[in-house]
Amino acid sequence: MAVRFILDGAIVDLPDAGPTDTLLDHLRYRMRRTGTKEGCAEGDCGACTVLVGELTPARDAMQWRAVNACILFLPMLDGKALLTVESLADGRALNPLQACMAANGSSQCGFCTPGFVMSLYGRAIGAAGHALPVADVIAGNLCRCTGYGPILSAAAEVTALARDDAALVAMLRDLALGDGDAAGRWFVPRTADALATVLAEHPEARIVAGATDVGLWVTKGLRTIAPVVFVGDIAALRGIEETADGLTLGAAVRYAEAHAAFARLHPDLGELVRRLGGLQVRNAGTVGGNIANGSPIGDGPPAFIALGATLTLRSVDGRRTMPLEDYFLDYGRQDRRAGEFVEALHLPRPAPDAIVHIAKLSRRFDSDISAVCGAFRLTMAGERIVDARVAFGGMAATPRRAAGCEAALTGARFDRDTIARAVEALRADFTPLTDVRGSAAYRVEAAGNLLWRLWHRRQGEAVSVLEAIDG
Repeated sequence: MAVRFILDGAIVDLPDAGPTDTLLDHLRYRMRRTGTKEGCAEGDCGACTVLVGELTPARDAMQWRAVNACILFLPMLDGKALLTVESLADGRALNPLQACMAANGSSQCGFCTPGFVMSLYGRAIGAAGHALPVADVIAGNLCRCTGYGPILSAAAEVTALARDDAALVAMLRDLALGDGDAAGRWFVPRTADALATVLAEHPEARIVAGATDVGLWVTKGLRTIAPVVFVGDIAALRGIEETADGLTLGAAVRYAEAHAAFARLHPDLGELVRRLGGLQVRNAGTVGGNIANGSPIGDGPPAFIALGATLTLRSVDGRRTMPLEDYFLDYGRQDRRAGEFVEALHLPRPAPDAIVHIAKLSRRFDSDISAVCGAFRLTMAGERIVDARVAFGGMAATPRRAAGCEAALTGARFDRDTIARAVEALRADFTPLTDVRGSAAYRVEAAGNLLWRLWHRRQGEAVSVLEAIDG
């Protein structure tokens, strides 16, 4: 089957699309839509931002989201709609947002401008993430010229734009969906059962959800990946269930979709997710993908582990559920058997009197990978800690609990002396590496400081510049 999507009211049919052909390359080199720029080719700068649209679950309206075209593979567009910066102007007349940015001096060299336009246009039409402050919406778009002031001014002036997507909704309803290409290079199963069958028949296949990590294997590592199984369109993996007991998410739930539910589970988890890449990355990257690739610096897993998460895996042989920390075996090795896929994550709701603290340290505050990510959940009985769960990312070959630190905390009173003992115990829990994001000495010191940060916050003190400003 061909990849088929809708662009500006016309069906684009790509019978020869490869599994890792990127949308950016297709737009620029085959369609000559050069308004979409290549800056970093790794989903970091936002110069290639486009809007991808799909039908809502009721199939009666469109839901748009801003994504990075540089790490979006063409098969991921099958059955969807696309808007590029060229889509916005009507003949010779600029879109009101484009006109405002031009009149407002919001562009200097202009290279990044199309990406900003698309991010802000998505905000103006109510795309995913539109309720966030404008600075968060454009945190994934980088500019070296304007200082952002004129861009923010234009965003404040053009806050809402109307779109009539009725005809597009009708076209998408009628658009035939494929399930892969004839050569078996890529598959797009539409149900969890179909996914299990595909993986049973092709256990060597690479599972791709948002491609925010795998995309770099292709654009930076120049790797050839095939066959590929794309799982982003499986409705059974896109569910979010909130109960009094906790939160259950399907593996293909995007971080942007889960942000509000995470924040309701605990504000620190919501803040962690807000800083997990730019909005374009959160609009593509999935909860399950962040877990499944096993990165030692993935932001989600340390927090999930500290909160007591369990992971469900599935295959044609059935399901199995395990504590999330048991899934990570060693660097690059996870407990996922041939033919299995991550199906769901369950997070228990913290007790009302639990002490929870989750903090991420990175060289750049927004849209950056963690140097250290620490997460703590202390279960209290009065002033005594009856259970402690402490997990870190960036401190070992996998996201991992700090056993010595937990032992120093458990059964002790919550006071300065206990925190001091736990910090000393933490020093023996990990032997981190030195890399471009931080030295081993820095990571050990920073990990202990995050525990002190928990203590100071519990005393009502501001523990960051942002908290001091808000206070």
